Amino acid sequence: MNMNRRFGWIFCVLAVAATAVSGCTTNRATGEQSFTAFMSEEDEKRVGAEEHPKMLEAFGGTYDDAALQAYVSEIGRRLVAQSETPNARFQFFVLNDNTVNAFALPGGYIYISRGLIALCEDEAELAGVIGHEIGHVTARHSAQRYSSAMAANIGLTAVGILGSVFGAPSGLGNLASFGAQAALQSYSRAQELEADRLGARYMTRGGYDANGLTDFFAKLDMQNGIEAEMEGRPKGQHSIMSTHPRTTDRIEQARKLAAEQTPPNAKRQRPLFLSQVDGILFGKDPKEGFMKGDTFIHPDLGFRFDFPPDFKINNGKTEIVGTNEKGTTIIFDMESPKVATGMPNLVDYVGRHWGPKANFQPENLERLTINSMEAATGTKRINTRQGERDIRLLAIRAARDRIFRFAFLTDPKVTSEMSLPLRKTTYSFNMLSPGEANDIHPPHIRLRTVKAGDTPTALAAQMPLGKFNDDWFRALNLNVVSDGLAAGETVKVVGN
Repeated sequence: MNMNRRFGWIFCVLAVAATAVSGCTTNRATGEQSFTAFMSEEDEKRVGAEEHPKMLEAFGGTYDDAALQAYVSEIGRRLVAQSETPNARFQFFVLNDNTVNAFALPGGYIYISRGLIALCEDEAELAGVIGHEIGHVTARHSAQRYSSAMAANIGLTAVGILGSVFGAPSGLGNLASFGAQAALQSYSRAQELEADRLGARYMTRGGYDANGLTDFFAKLDMQNGIEAEMEGRPKGQHSIMSTHPRTTDRIEQARKLAAEQTPPNAKRQRPLFLSQVDGILFGKDPKEGFMKGDTFIHPDLGFRFDFPPDFKINNGKTEIVGTNEKGTTIIFDMESPKVATGMPNLVDYVGRHWGPKANFQPENLERLTINSMEAATGTKRINTRQGERDIRLLAIRAARDRIFRFAFLTDPKVTSEMSLPLRKTTYSFNMLSPGEANDIHPPHIRLRTVKAGDTPTALAAQMPLGKFNDDWFRALNLNVVSDGLAAGETVKVVGN
């Protein structure tokens, strides 16, 4: 290549960079300049349409309640009508997800989990969350983030142009994969504050009490603390905080906006909202199994077993893990049907297939019978990142193609102490008869009318959540509990 052509390519790349720098437009929602040069509004629509099925699959699909779906969509449509793009096409989806979560895809796709709806206490709180997500879309935050990333890419290319005159940015057509990341990664602090302001604007224009958003924040704190305690994890993980970081500035701004913008006779719509959430599924979908007190029940697969008291439980997609403060861990899962079918000898399965790294000796392997089911177990002391642990692997065959598995890990100092509780867990495992499985109903939100003399503790005692009954009752009914329960009020409880 001759020098004239070489410098021509340099000029072209620098010209693209200059175009990027000048690619600012006035944002209709905020009235401010925003940089969206590399994602047009048509691109946003395409990204949303391409990523939408992936979002549904990742978050359990839509919740099967047409009336609730219509209710949420109607709130969303009323809020969009108050926005700067009242004729824009938005779609609203209630996810079959027990976590408290909400997010938006570019192009007007808004997702609200049933777990978040169950936590809300009135329509104003739900409207605040929906308005916030609409604000992310109307302010074109995803387009801003993508364009900024691409501008940085071009800048690096221009700086290194002498090393590669063909270094134009790759990924300009890869908007779809960015869409999923944009939905699930944290927005900047400035964008969160902006979405809060826009959400407050839309909800107050619609006649809602803007205090609904600040009230929801308080419930969110309580819910996150309860679930962190239940699962034995630090507060703040695996919650809406992961995608919507909340700072002191955000809370202070929300309170200020509520004080300044709440219209006269602002609506909360508590009775209407409660009528819509009565009967909503609470906690895990039965297809994933659920906890009832210390008992894990899986109606679809037809089994149940008990954890020892005081264990923190984390029910994942492929396994359920219980831990306690003494360093004991219980891991429960299933072997694949294909492998289970090919393993007729359970002792060999435990010693040679499942636990070969433990190097089980024949004298440490044993056949068992667990509630009329064939079983095998093996024990060994192993080294882990947490230090020495005694491990017991237990396999139970419920059918030719079904092997259920427990792994028990204990600190050697407490192995003897934990022997009886873990044996109780072992022998609590049982298959459900078809009739028993049909009679098991997962927890749902139910409405109760407060009677004279009722207390939060007394009402909470009727719930099936064990030692967390009182905490959950207060989180679900924080507004009325804070004001003092009064006879005739309606509260949410968790029931079967």
